This record gives sequence, C-alpha cells and structure tokens, in this order.
Amino acid sequence: MFKQFATRYGTALEDEMRHTVDSLQDAPDAFKDMMRYPMGWTNADGTPYTQPTGKRIRPLVVLLCAEASGGDWQQALPAASAVEILHNFSLVHDDIQDASDTRHSRETVWRVWGQPMAINIGDAMFALAYHSLERLTTRDLPAATTLAAWRVFNHTILELTRGQYLDMSFETRDAVTADDYLSMIKGKTAALLAACAQIGALVGSGDEQIAREYAAFGLNLGIAFQVRDDILGIWGEPDATGKSAATDIISRKKSLPVLYALERNQALREIYAGPDMTDANVKQAITLLEETGAQDYAQQTEETYYNAALSSLARANPQGPAAEQLQALVSALFGRAF
Repeated sequence: MFKQFATRYGTALEDEMRHTVDSLQDAPDAFKDMMRYPMGWTNADGTPYTQPTGKRIRPLVVLLCAEASGGDWQQALPAASAVEILHNFSLVHDDIQDASDTRHSRETVWRVWGQPMAINIGDAMFALAYHSLERLTTRDLPAATTLAAWRVFNHTILELTRGQYLDMSFETRDAVTADDYLSMIKGKTAALLAACAQIGALVGSGDEQIAREYAAFGLNLGIAFQVRDDILGIWGEPDATGKSAATDIISRKKSLPVLYALERNQALREIYAGPDMTDANVKQAITLLEETGAQDYAQQTEETYYNAALSSLARANPQGPAAEQLQALVSALFGRAF
C-alpha cells in the first residue's frame, strides 16, 4: 500500500515539501539542514539520508481524499505538504518534552543540536507548515475553499496542543481513566488525521458537509490507529515492532489497555506504584493485563473505531480508484503488526 503511494504521489509530495524548505530566503544552509534532518532527507552533517523515516500516512490521506471526493489530487499538494511538515514539527517538540533520545533509529533533533536549537527548529517548521498551506492560493481554488482549509488547520493545531497537554499531565496524575485517554488521543493523534481527510475533501469537492464526513472518517481512523499502537506496545512481536514488549510496561506508559486494567485490578496498581519495575514485575503485569481482559478490550475498541471510520467513509461516498485505495489503507492499518 505504502509503496503504491510512493509510486503515484511520493515524488510530487517530496518535491512540494522540499520546495517549501528551499524557498526560505536568506537562510543559511545549516539552518535548512536542521529542518531537512527530521523530514528524513539528510544526515546531521547535511549529506543525503536514504533510509525511510516515516510512511507519510497523513499526506497520503489528504491526496486520496481530494481525489476520492472528485478533485485533482495535485491541487491538494500544498496542504499535504503542510500537514506533514506540521506533524514533524510536533515530533521535534515531543521529543524534547519526552526527553526521547531516538526516533526512527536516529538521534532526535535535540540530541544532535541541543534543546534550545531544537525548539527554534521546531518553531521554524511550524511556520513553514503555514507557508506551505498558503500555496493553496496558487492552485486555482475558490477563496472560500482555501479559507475553510485554513480554518480547519488552525483548529487542529489547538487540538494537538490540548492533546499534548493531557498526555503530559497524565504523567503526574494518579487517576487517569480510559475515557480520559481516548479524549487525549483524539487531540494528540486523531485530530491531525481528521484534518487531513477534511482538508483533502474540501479541496476535492468544495462541499463542507461532505468534508465533515471525511473528517469523521479520519478522526475514527486516527483513534483506531493509536489503539493498535497501544496493543503492539505490549503484545507486539519485537521483531516486527522493533522494541521489546516490556518497554511500555517498564516505562509505566499509560496506554489504553493499561488504564483499563488499572481501573479494575489492585495488584496491578501496586506494581505500577512501586519504586522498581523488575523483570518479575513486568511478567506479572502482563499476566494481570490479560486476566483483566485488557487486550480483548483494546482490540474491541480498535475494531469499534475502525468500523466507525468505514461508516463515515461510506456516507462520504468516495469514488474511483482513490476510493478503493482509501479502503485498502484502512485494511492495511487495521490489525497491522508494526
């Protein structure tokens, strides 16, 4: 699925994003390289980097929804570029806030250049995302459509920050419920995917009602996507996910299955409240999660949101090959192993 995307849309998308970075006036090459690095184009020294650093799912959704709703996907390229640059901006800042050393098997921006410089690079990428979105005005779209896309983009950024606030606040809160968590991921993860679908459909159809159905599709898909990540974080195969199944337990990550089980099991709460997370604690925690039905709950939740995404997509009535590819994308993401 993703190789097919790269074949059809990838070159045009990468060209659009690179153009956005390259268009910076009077900016030193070293400054531009600091933005090219998290986009996956260069090494820290500015030399080309050729390994994949992301699937570009979000811009794929923009372009597919633009085409499936009856438009020309090339008109949506500035918006696709904008959401991917915005996404990578959020990762640069997330890595600082979470003190993460690596992302995509490479050192994070702050680890390479320090926190002050990484904050500045993230800020620059945030501004570049708007610069890219502005290029919708060059694509022969009605002004009302461009303004509507701008409005969705603005609202989504506020949702991202709301979700990030909740995520960070959970670290120091003793009581976090599964419903609290779902509210958080609606902002932090799903809101941007919803915006991708909505903006793509706005560009493709110019119809705000149809675009709202696409937004519901993206929102539900985004929630299901994160729940699948939570399942893989505990029960995924290390060879497929690239990390130990114990990682999320050791870090006491408050993922959906963990929160569900913590609400129902005192022994698990005692383990998570303890000073150390030993190998024995990890094994016991996984056993308690399974005994509490946390895995089944998470899988049922994932399926519920994927079905809701498909229902919203059906109401949007996508057409043509892009409609088939959207269906294939949902199938590829549902039940994935990595």
